[in-house]
Amino acid sequence: MSSPGDDVDHIVSAWRRERPDLDVSPLEVLSRVTRIAKRVDRFRREAFKSSGLESWEFDVLAALRRAGKPYQQSPGALMAQALISSGAMTHRLTKLETRGLVTRSSDPDDGRGVVVRITTAGLKAVDTAFATLVEAEQDLLSAVTKEEQAIMASALRVLSLDVESREPR
Repeated sequence: MSSPGDDVDHIVSAWRRERPDLDVSPLEVLSRVTRIAKRVDRFRREAFKSSGLESWEFDVLAALRRAGKPYQQSPGALMAQALISSGAMTHRLTKLETRGLVTRSSDPDDGRGVVVRITTAGLKAVDTAFATLVEAEQDLLSAVTKEEQAIMASALRVLSLDVESREPR
């Protein structure tokens, strides 16, 4: 019979046995974060199916939606939020524009710039996807109390800010 615990408990136990000279305790946090992120990504993709969106489409549309009326941003601002290259953003915007979810036009304040705006169809799709996502994520967190969620959120914020500050620019 196997011992109780999650996959990370078994991985950490094996590393402690094989490399007792190393402190492998960071794996208990970061391996869980990585494994949870991969699984949550699968749940998110499933949640987005109800609106006909892919995860990357949701990311772009959600950034525009969060900007507030008139739901527009520059491609550069969208790139920074999505952590992707300009080429990848151009590709994404072309696909979204083809589907009628965004429009691109000249920036009225800077003729050299471009403004990306969400369309009515894009707004409807992202609102449907977000409502479904929030419900699915509430369900995923149902085993954790609200107090535990607040503690985790706080600890992960500290970690996130530290990791962000170390990232090469």
